[in-house]
Amino acid sequence: MNKPRDDSPAYLEKKRFFDSLMTVYGRKTVLEALQDPATFIYRLHLASSNKSADIIDEIVALAKSKGAEIVFHERQALSRISKNAAQDQGVAADLQLRGYRLYDEFIATNREKPYTLLALDGVQNPQNLGMIIRSACAGNIDGILLPQKGNAQIDPLVIKASAGTVFRAPLLRCKDLKEALNDFQQQGAVVCVLSSHAKLELKQFSPGKACIFVLGNESEGVSKEIERLSDEKVRIPMNNGVESLNVAVTAALIAFR
Repeated sequence: MNKPRDDSPAYLEKKRFFDSLMTVYGRKTVLEALQDPATFIYRLHLASSNKSADIIDEIVALAKSKGAEIVFHERQALSRISKNAAQDQGVAADLQLRGYRLYDEFIATNREKPYTLLALDGVQNPQNLGMIIRSACAGNIDGILLPQKGNAQIDPLVIKASAGTVFRAPLLRCKDLKEALNDFQQQGAVVCVLSSHAKLELKQFSPGKACIFVLGNESEGVSKEIERLSDEKVRIPMNNGVESLNVAVTAALIAFR
C-alpha cells in the first residue's frame, strides 16, 4: 500500500529546504566550504570510525560555530550520504550555498528582467563543469541552470576546477531541463543553442531580453529535444579548420561577450 502524499504547506516548505541543500564530501573540500563565511551548514556527517586528526577537529569546530547538527554514522551509512565511499574520507556536509536555489525561485524574483543564464545539457566532465562555474561567476552570467540528472554533479573535482567559486556561484537547481526551459519561455525568456550551422554569429546576437544559452554534451552537443524547443541558434566563427571549442571555453566566451 502506498503512503499517502503529503501536500501540506509545512511539508512542501520542508521539502524545498532539503532540495536546496548541496552535499559535499572529503575532508579538505568540507573544510574549505566551512571556511567561507557565507556558507551555511545544516548538518555535518562523520564516520564513527574516524581517527583523531587536526583537520577533523577544525571541521567540527567550524561546524559548531555555524550552529550545525553533527551526526556520526557507520561507514556504510555515511557512504550512502556521500554517494562516494572511496573518496569521502569519513566526512560529508549538507550545505546551503549563497547562490544555490531552485530555478522557480529565480523566475519569481526576476520577472521582466533582462538576465542571462547558462543551461547545461549533458556536460559530463567535472573539470569542464568547474571551469564553466568559474567563468560564469566571474563574467556577466546571472545563473547556471544545473539539472539533477544527466550532468556531472558537484564533487571535489568540480570544486577544485572552479577554484572555490562554486561556493558563491549562482547555481539554479532543476529536475528536468526541458521542463525548466519551458517555464522560462512562458515568462518571456529566449532559449538559445550554439550550432555550427547557424547563420547568426554570437557577437551579433543581442536579444534585448532574458536569454538562456544552452551548453551541450562534450561529444554530442545539445540534445535534439532541447534543440527543437530552442528559439534561436547562434554560432562562433572558426578559423583554420577548427570545428568546435571546448564547452568550458564556449561558456567563457558567452560570459564575457
